[in-house]
This record gives sequence, structure tokens and C-alpha cells, in this order.
Amino acid sequence: MDRPGPLASESADAVAGPTEAVPPNPIQYARQGRIGVITVDYPPVNAVGHGVRSGLVAALDAGLADDGADALLLVCAGRTFMAGADIREFGKPSAPPTLPEVVARLDAATKPVIAAIHGTALGGGLEVALACHLRVALTSAKLGLPEVKLGLLPGAGGTQRLPRLVGAAKALDMILSGDPVGAEEALALGLVDAVEDGTSPLEAGLRAAERLLADGSRPQPVSARTDRIAGTDPALFTAKRAELAKRQPHLFSPHRIVDAVEAAVILPFGEGTARERELFLACMDSPQRAGLIHAFFAEREVAKVPGLPAGTPTRDIRKVGVIGAGTMGGGIAMCFANAGIPVVLVDSTQDGLERGVAAIRRNYDSTFRKGRLTAAQLDERMALIHPTLSYDELADADLVVEAAFESMEVKQAIFQTLDRTCKPGAILATNTSTLDVDAIAAATGRPQDVLGMHFFSPANVMRLLEVVRGTRTSDTVLATAMGLARRIGKVGVAVGVCYGFVGNRILHQRGRESMALVEEGASPEQVDRVLTEFGFPLGHFSMTDLAGIDVGWRIREERRKAGDPEAQSPNWLDTLAERGRYGQKTSAGVYRYEPGSRTPIPDPEVAAVIEEDRLRRGIVPRPVSDGEVRERCLYVMVNEASKILEEGIAARPVDIDAIWLHGYGFPSWHGGLLFWANREGLGKIAEAVQRYHRDIGGPQWRPSALLLQCAAEGRALGC
Repeated sequence: MDRPGPLASESADAVAGPTEAVPPNPIQYARQGRIGVITVDYPPVNAVGHGVRSGLVAALDAGLADDGADALLLVCAGRTFMAGADIREFGKPSAPPTLPEVVARLDAATKPVIAAIHGTALGGGLEVALACHLRVALTSAKLGLPEVKLGLLPGAGGTQRLPRLVGAAKALDMILSGDPVGAEEALALGLVDAVEDGTSPLEAGLRAAERLLADGSRPQPVSARTDRIAGTDPALFTAKRAELAKRQPHLFSPHRIVDAVEAAVILPFGEGTARERELFLACMDSPQRAGLIHAFFAEREVAKVPGLPAGTPTRDIRKVGVIGAGTMGGGIAMCFANAGIPVVLVDSTQDGLERGVAAIRRNYDSTFRKGRLTAAQLDERMALIHPTLSYDELADADLVVEAAFESMEVKQAIFQTLDRTCKPGAILATNTSTLDVDAIAAATGRPQDVLGMHFFSPANVMRLLEVVRGTRTSDTVLATAMGLARRIGKVGVAVGVCYGFVGNRILHQRGRESMALVEEGASPEQVDRVLTEFGFPLGHFSMTDLAGIDVGWRIREERRKAGDPEAQSPNWLDTLAERGRYGQKTSAGVYRYEPGSRTPIPDPEVAAVIEEDRLRRGIVPRPVSDGEVRERCLYVMVNEASKILEEGIAARPVDIDAIWLHGYGFPSWHGGLLFWANREGLGKIAEAVQRYHRDIGGPQWRPSALLLQCAAEGRALGC
């Protein structure tokens, strides 16, 4: 279903819904000496809703009419300054005054207005501060314009005032990234006029106002300043457009942001704000806006697990164990160390342990060289990771995550050892990507304490964490894992037990269809091109090379040995693995790679292997259109996702959307797999699925009953 978007007349930064009582009048005006104080008190984040906007105008009028007030101070109660638009008003007609009208009133105020910023000043909140004549921030404050993350641009003067304070180049960087800057950086840039430490925003603001009055000067409105934009080289915008065309060709709002900031440089302020408004409304009309907002809310919604009672008690996680010092285990250890949680890293060999610790060190060194980690932080994180060969050192761990070889026999043996070693109440988690969590839990005498924590590679980078609830996993253990996901900066999504869970189960069907398309006549590069043109950062075969062909090969071998009736027979990809072409790590997989490069290069040797496979199977290749590639790769995913919903493996469409957004690079402007499917048209998809089931066959094309039902009833999945 479409999620309502932000108000068309507002600059929009979506914020969390309120959980506290809203005061009857969120804006108060009072005078302290010669300074009129306007206080915003609208819990929890002082969102710029209608009550705040109208209250600001009324308080501003009161301050301007107050003969005893020589300057006005804007300050916010609670933990933060204004943090964007009000979620309560999303999708509703905007009531005046609009945010552009409010900031225009502040800008034109006949008395100086000072903004005292603490917490975060984001989106419309920062645009309010930009309209004030001076800005003072506490050292902990963060300031930013994150609208681009919702497919929008600042619509209340942000693209016009920010360049006038920090210059066009830095304004472009800030608005295009959407990332906030800290107070000290804001001061260095000219975004704020002063930074104060160890004080309240009211005290800091009053001191700034008193200094201004003592000085006797009248600060110039930001709208009247041109010194930071005068002489801006037009080549800046040409270069930025070229960069976006290469890096973000699919996205709509970043290109409009460049247009808006350019307007700030080449047009008078009034004409620039009018141009900004046109561009803002164009972004509002873009389908990408709805998709990006759905993606934004998805991350919040999945944290609330259906059927898990609110207030479920959780266990304290103070020490974690990780089994396996390979790529996954090392990355998982880093996740906990990054959050300040001590980790015991266990491996079966000294050589494996040393290689794992060295790889962790190289990762941290790389982050340090990029300036994203201080030397002290690097040393602190390395000190939190204790390598050992002994399981006995896990005796007091609160959680142990197993990240060993993807073999049921291996994992069950490890869990038997953990069951004997770990203290009562310790949570035992497996990082398996495909295996039966219940079968692993059965190897212990505490299945209620066992669950899956499926990290995605590289674990220290990827945000997704599939939290796999076994049949006997307790509510407390599930709630603890979901809370821990947030603590370590992951998007935790609760899923049920089946082969591949949610993400990999869908991926396997896309992989099956990608392989079939190549066998029938498409090339791997054609399949990949269609997927990247849709918006995936990598095509299916490029992703296979990145992950390692040997990983999937060993999983398929495991299934074939187990006699799984749905296990695929050996194919050309297995032939590549048997030849040692494992992907990027061997500089050869489906593609070949130059030393030190990740750019895939089509390889005649692979084309020959594919042709040999076709001959062996008696397949005569045929031309395959891009349209067929798109349908078969994407519609098979939708069909499988619908089956996952039918079976209750995922509770809601939004869970599947979040998994594919954060774990598999599904383009965020499409909103997520099932959000996109609803927009694509379930009737269209259902008709194609039935056609492919008739013409191609196979379990992947057996139509989902839920998909057919929703299509027949004309409703969206999940409604």
C-alpha cells in the first residue's frame, strides 16, 4: 500500500511518531530582561507541525510587538531542537501558515532573532534556524538537511540559504548526502555563529543575545548575504551533474537539488526560492518520493514484531562469543566491538585465528586511513576482541554467535559443545544462511535459547540482520536479539524457519531464473545489465562473483548429498567452481577481473563453458529480450515472496521489503520488492506468473494463492 507522503507545502524530514502527551499550546513567549524568548515544547522531537508553525508566527508577532524586547531568542524544550516535519500530518492537506511562510516571517523580522540549537536541527527544523539572524549551537548538536533520503529537496529555503552561509560546493555536498554535520564543523563552515559547551540551550542563547545587544550591530538576514556564493564557478554544477549521471542515474531528487542550489547562485533570492518551490513540488510528484518514504518507514516498522508483546523482558548482553574467525566471523566480531561489547573470538586452529585477527586489523586500519576512526578508537576496538582456541572462555558469555562452515553436521557438533560450555540463560545463535535452525537447536538441551542471527556479508558493513525464530525460541530471546540488532546498528527483521529464510529463499529463485535465462540463450552480462538498469547496484552474476561461487556451489552440493528433491542438478556455474573460478577472490568467476579491480570483464572461457552446458542438455539457444529477463527475474521474486507470506515465514510485506532493501540492494526509490509489486500491478504479475508456469513449469512458477487472490480482488499484498 502507498504510505502517505510528507506535506506538499512543507520541507519534509520524516520523524518518529510522538509517544508523549502534546501540550495544548506548544509555543510559549516570555521575556527575560531585554530578550523575548520563544520556546517550542512539542514532544518528543519538536516536529514542525501546524501547531508549532502557527505558534511560531503568533509568538514572533508578540515578540516584535513587545517594546521591552530588543532581541528574540528561539529555543526548544526537551532533548532536541526541531527535527523536521510532523508525522501526524503526513498525507493531510497543509493548513496555513506553511513552513515557507513561517521562515519568511522570521527572515523579515525587524528585531534580530537568535536560534539556540541542541540535539538535532534537521530538515524543516534547520530551515527555521537558517531563517534566524544568528545561530548558536551546543557542542553535541547535529545539523542537516536529509530530505534527499525521502526523494525530496528542502522546500522552505534550505537550498537558497545554506549556500549563502557555507558556499555552494559544501551546500551541495550536505544536501546531496543528507548527512548531518556536528557543531564544531558547522562553526568552521559558517553554518552557526558560535558553539558552547556544558550549558543549556537557553543559557547559551541568552548569552549570544546579550553579546549581540552589547555589540550594537544588526546582523544581516541570511537571504541578503551573497559573499559566499559570489564568484561560484559554473563548472561546479556541470561537474556535479556529470558525477550524478554516473553515480545515481536513476534518482530524481539529487538532480533537482543541483538545479536548486544553482538557482541560489544565479538568481536573486526571491526568484531562487520560487525556483526551489517548483523543484520541490516536482519531487513531490515523483513516484520515487513515495517509494523512498515507504523504505524510510519500513526500517521503523520491522522493529515492532507482530505477536511479540510490548514490554517483553530482555536479557542483558555484556559479553559475546563468536565461533569462527573467517570472513563472516571476523565481521560479526567487529559489529559487537564497534558497539563497545567485548568479544571472545574462537577458532579451531591458531593459523585461522591469526588470519582472522589480521583481517580485522586490516579493516580497522582502512577505516582509520579514511579518517572515519581515530587511532585511539582503533586500539579500543581491537582490545575488545579476544582471540582464543578454547571454548572454555565462553563460559560467562551472554550470547554466542556461531559462524562456522555451512554444514549441518559441523553446526550441530558446535552447538552440542556450546550447550555443555555456556552458562544457563546464555543465548546461542547460528549465522546459518540456509540451514534448519530447529534442527540445530535440537542438538542442545535448551532450544528455547537458540535462534538464528543471519548477518550479511560483509557483516561489519551490511545493515540487515535476519533474526530467525525457531519453533521453541522464547519471546525473551527474540526480544533480546531484536533489541541487540538496534544496539549494534543493524536493521533486525524477525523471520521464521525455512530453507534460506526470507532473503536467500527469494534470491535462490531469482538465481534459478537467471541461470535458466542464460541456458536458454541470454548472456550473464545481459541479465546483469537488465537488473542494474532496474536499479540494483550489482547484477545477479556480478553479485555471485562478489559473494564467491564456491559458497553457493558447496550449499548445492550439501543439498544434493542430502537428497533434496528441489536441489538443482550440476550446471555451468558448478563447472566454473570446479575449475577454481570462485569469483573476485580468484580474479575469475562468471567474469574475469584485472588485479586490484572489481570491474567485471566478460570472459570467452565462460561463454565456452555455457555453450558446452547447453550442448550437454540439448538446448538450442534463442534470442532472449530484455523485457523477458526483467519479468522473469523480478516476477519470480514476487511470487516467492507471496508464498513466504502465505506460509507465515514473514509476517508482513514490509518485512520482506526491509530485507531486500538492506540486505540485497533493492533500489530504495522503488520502496521495496512488494511495494514495487503493488505499483507494478498484481494483476499483470499474476497473469505473467501463470503464463510462465504453463510455458516453463517448475516449482518457482507455481502461482502463489495469495498473489492470485489479491490480483483477483484488486487489492495490494498485505491489505
